[in-house]
Amino acid sequence: MSSRLKEFYASDIVPAMVKKFGYKNIMQVPKLDKIVVNMGVGEAKENAKLLESAMKDMQIITGQKPIMTTAKKSVANFKIREGMKIGCKVTLRGDRMYEFADRLINLALPRVRDFRGVNPNSFDGRGNYALGIREQLIFPEIEYDKIDKTRGMDVIFVTTAKTDEEARELLRLFNMPFAKN
Repeated sequence: MSSRLKEFYASDIVPAMVKKFGYKNIMQVPKLDKIVVNMGVGEAKENAKLLESAMKDMQIITGQKPIMTTAKKSVANFKIREGMKIGCKVTLRGDRMYEFADRLINLALPRVRDFRGVNPNSFDGRGNYALGIREQLIFPEIEYDKIDKTRGMDVIFVTTAKTDEEARELLRLFNMPFAKN
């Protein structure tokens, strides 16, 4: 499945990007570097089991074991001390990255209720795209009966693009469903 997206990149995306941006060398064409999936579990400070179930869900979704993230600073208002376990994340590269991107774009996002496309303005100025997902139920691997709580997650597409325009075109060619303004 992932090789299909890789072949699509080589056969369709590279020539389209060269034509649009006028690259002199195909090595200048931006590509997807990695995808980082992050899940913050704020309730984990009271109940450690919630973090374990979040990690299990993330492993099912991404196919890779997540790492726990800890608080970098103490925040008295949130009752968080430095070093507390408050979330988990996965960094996907290579075949797993392409497979996850394919499943996210073609299976999960169309399952979102009242879906009109993803925000086309969520670029960071350096060619990276951030996407927020409200619930993990949109992934077909997650069984509705087996979840204890719906959780959201952040998905960050890190590209080698120099500008947001190049990254937007790259993701558009990967069939990312951007909303019409």
